[in-house]
Amino acid sequence: MTLDSTESTITKAVQNTFAGMSDERTREIFVGLVQHLHDFTREMRLTGDEWFTAMDFLERVGHFSTPTRQEFVLLSDILGLSVLVDQINHHNETSVTDSTLLGPFYVEGRPTAANGSDISGGVAGLPLFFHGTVVDTTGNPVAGAHVDTWHSDGDGFYDVQQAQKLHNKLAMRALLTTDEHGRFWYRSIAPRYYPVPTDGPCGEILRAAGRSPMRPEHIHFWFHADGYDPLITMLFRAGDPYLETDAVFGAKRSLVVEFVQHEAGETTPDGTTMTEPFQTVEWTFTLTGKDQ
Repeated sequence: MTLDSTESTITKAVQNTFAGMSDERTREIFVGLVQHLHDFTREMRLTGDEWFTAMDFLERVGHFSTPTRQEFVLLSDILGLSVLVDQINHHNETSVTDSTLLGPFYVEGRPTAANGSDISGGVAGLPLFFHGTVVDTTGNPVAGAHVDTWHSDGDGFYDVQQAQKLHNKLAMRALLTTDEHGRFWYRSIAPRYYPVPTDGPCGEILRAAGRSPMRPEHIHFWFHADGYDPLITMLFRAGDPYLETDAVFGAKRSLVVEFVQHEAGETTPDGTTMTEPFQTVEWTFTLTGKDQ
């Protein structure tokens, strides 16, 4: 009954309206959402002005969101919700690579690249050579795994943040495939730590809280392989000044790796003698089988 509901009866009245949902899990989620949302409102004793402010904020988050700028994802990230969902759903054993956030800058339709390719898209920067290996929990190589990888440039900007400068061309991202030994490798440029976007509503939260918007330097990966659970993860540069204060709570000690600095004249993993300084990164990723 919804007629003449009160502060103490409105919650149950709203929950009852979901009783006819055919999908039990969807019904459970909405009933729980209403319970917690109403309990929060009563506990905080929200005023009408505060409610209007919240509605205005969410509307502006929607207006800021685009196919390449997911302000709602960023809101979830800075509130720790994205990491919490990941932690609930991924209880990795110590032998399995930890998962972490997808982030707001993943793009579908990324270019496909052969192993050994330069995926920088011509963006200038310190050369970086990445060599990865994908194995299962027993250490056997996972051949034919699809590997999405993407990262920022040396100033901390992703390609989608520089659409005009790059003439809408994607750069510093690619889809690769592991060889029969589970290996994949490519050349790009070294990324950089950067602030999450603060020109939108999420930036207002960070400024109001006096929080740093900075993310530590990292490279993104998303693995798909037949018979294995997908893995979304990142690798973070050891010694980065923002590892302990990641604005989206995504950094993990198990994913910190050395970005090894080399001087001009040294030889790269592909046998090239460089005339300029460069970095190398090597890492082994472990996937979990679907039946484990």
